[in-house]
Amino acid sequence: MKKIIDQRAHCNLEAWKQAMQLAKFVYQKTKDFPDHERFGLVSQLRRSAVSVPSNIAEGAGRGTTKDFIRFLHIARGSLCEIETQTLLAEDLGYMNKADDIIGQSNRVFQLICGLISFLENKGQTTGI
Repeated sequence: MKKIIDQRAHCNLEAWKQAMQLAKFVYQKTKDFPDHERFGLVSQLRRSAVSVPSNIAEGAGRGTTKDFIRFLHIARGSLCEIETQTLLAEDLGYMNKADDIIGQSNRVFQLICGLISFLENKGQTTGI
């Protein structure tokens, strides 16, 4: 099964790889949140984090540049959610030193922005 997944185009994208790392960071950081946040902030943070690589993968699998760009924008929106939720969790005292999540989120954001620019420019030069 892994071999089939590795052949998918999104698996070769640095944005997807770094988004997967971000999702792992979020899961690790939220495992010690209070039990009463399990269905609140923990759930929301984790869903946002999983949304980023998922939307990159879905967009890449759609087959058109226009769809891919649309899904990259959705992934970028999820990154903004992660940042907001992480800062809130830190303010509430549920998370110490959220810098690794924020830093990784910024890296993924930059990669996605670069990928969007590349795809938009490719479309202009090739008529896609």
